[in-house]
Amino acid sequence: MENFKKITKQQSPARTIAFGFAVLIFIGAALLSLPIAVRGAVQLPGLDALFTATSAVCVTGLVTVDPGDTFTLFGQAVLAVLMQLGGLGISSVSMGLAIAAGRRISFRGRSLVREALNVESFGGMVKLVRSIMAMTLLVEGIGAVASYPVFARDYSPLHAAWISVFHAIASFNNAGLDVLGGGHSLIPYCNNLWLNLVTDGMIVLGGIGFMVMLDVLRCRGRFRKLTLHSKVVLSTTAVLILGGAMLLWLTEPISFLAALFQSITTRTAGFSTIDIGAMTNAGLLVIMILMFIGASPGSTGGGIKTTTFFVLMQEVRIIFSKRRLGAFRRRLPEESLAKAATITLLGTIVVFVGTFMLCVLEPQHSFVQLLFEQISAYSTAGLSMGITSSLHAASKAVLIVTMFIGRVGAFTLLSLWVSRPEPSAKYTEEAITIG
Repeated sequence: MENFKKITKQQSPARTIAFGFAVLIFIGAALLSLPIAVRGAVQLPGLDALFTATSAVCVTGLVTVDPGDTFTLFGQAVLAVLMQLGGLGISSVSMGLAIAAGRRISFRGRSLVREALNVESFGGMVKLVRSIMAMTLLVEGIGAVASYPVFARDYSPLHAAWISVFHAIASFNNAGLDVLGGGHSLIPYCNNLWLNLVTDGMIVLGGIGFMVMLDVLRCRGRFRKLTLHSKVVLSTTAVLILGGAMLLWLTEPISFLAALFQSITTRTAGFSTIDIGAMTNAGLLVIMILMFIGASPGSTGGGIKTTTFFVLMQEVRIIFSKRRLGAFRRRLPEESLAKAATITLLGTIVVFVGTFMLCVLEPQHSFVQLLFEQISAYSTAGLSMGITSSLHAASKAVLIVTMFIGRVGAFTLLSLWVSRPEPSAKYTEEAITIG
């Protein structure tokens, strides 16, 4: 045990976080494989337990078995804990428990939280974690209470209460899992205005990131007082939600309420109130683009992130306007463009490689179905065209790896193993033709 602690202390924060997620996944898979976690008549293969645990920890929502029909109350509780730990981050939860116990927080502990939340400074880390924990409990508590009247109409009081709690955790953490049974997600509640709005609210709050939520509270909602990061996240999120809803409403025979819900949940939440497999190619393309962009940095969601997309769009704009990279009367660092381009390229490579492997392994499925599945796994969106449970073992393994990469981040994983030594020589600059 001492050797284990010594080894982990020698690792970088990013590597420790990645290792922590992997350990949590295997512990979750082991717990889900216990007889007490599975309903009596259900046989749960080890790979499906691992897939479900990965989906919960990586807050994805893809499943090979229906959680409501497969797992007992104990198994569903394990899933809820895995989603909470995966969404908030193991380091943040550990630090929160240490604070509650009155323990002193080490510099390494602060470094892990800083890396997990993607913040710049170490200042006020304890106060930040306290605020995040309080905000999480508050939002999920309100969401559970608000959801209860809807579920109470169809289930017994205790069962409805548990469904409401599970749904609040899954919504705020953008996990997309449900315990309603039947494998229908929220399709039976497609026209329920109240549940749609409550779920939308929790998904959006979980997807914009904790730093943005705290900034909005600090500025009391005054947009001009917000930081540049918050302005970019909120404006980009609003454009993507409304733009996606309009496009889905125009391309699919659905109500605007369903289009709005799907536009919001597509950005890594994973719930659905419509049959994804019955959508047109135009609608599927819209969803795949929204899934790939995903949520915002420091949030419970995945994808390349809204800020990455914003920086790339700003670069396109300045090429024609001859202005410097920036927005809202602020300049952005030049290195932000290089990082945004790298993250997008790495994400594209992961999607292309994974889709190629799925095409080789699953020739019976269409290219669109497999591409959709891979993008959903990478962006931790959790939506599916209904083929996840029918995939072969090797294909499930591909998606497990993809979900892990999507949650930890391809850029972070690459930086763990690729050393970047200082160049020993400077070369003469020479231009090449591009475009």
